[in-house]
Amino acid sequence: MISYVLMEKNDLSINLEKHETKDIGDGHVNGSLTVVWRDWDKIIKKEPKMVYVSSVNPREIKGPHIHTERNSYFVCIQGKVIFVIKNENEYLEIESSEQNPVMVFVPKGVPSAHINISSESSKVLALADIAWKPNDNEMKNIQFDDYEWKKWNE
Repeated sequence: MISYVLMEKNDLSINLEKHETKDIGDGHVNGSLTVVWRDWDKIIKKEPKMVYVSSVNPREIKGPHIHTERNSYFVCIQGKVIFVIKNENEYLEIESSEQNPVMVFVPKGVPSAHINISSESSKVLALADIAWKPNDNEMKNIQFDDYEWKKWNE
């Protein structure tokens, strides 16, 4: 078994900057811009070597699993997901959504999963400090047998 030591919930989540964007003609709000990463912010300890988007269908779970070599940052960019992170004998739950973009840090060796609590497909942007390669075998699937997944289907 891989050992891990976690911190508090707020050590794993980063509230992201979100700015309204405006039409160049009349200045009405035409959308928004969310800052995920800037090299000068230093909110990510090791610069990303891989960035990808993962989708998860409504009420479906990705994981739980452990990445043995890579640290990952995740933010929901469409829909709403709950990240479930196992911290010794408890589970930390962190919500991220397109309305409330919270970036979640999952250190290597820490068990995690995420569940889409939306009625539509959700998309999660991931930034990893090690690039994935086919057959690298650095991910280990595990079970959260004592976690109440059913509460998200209510």
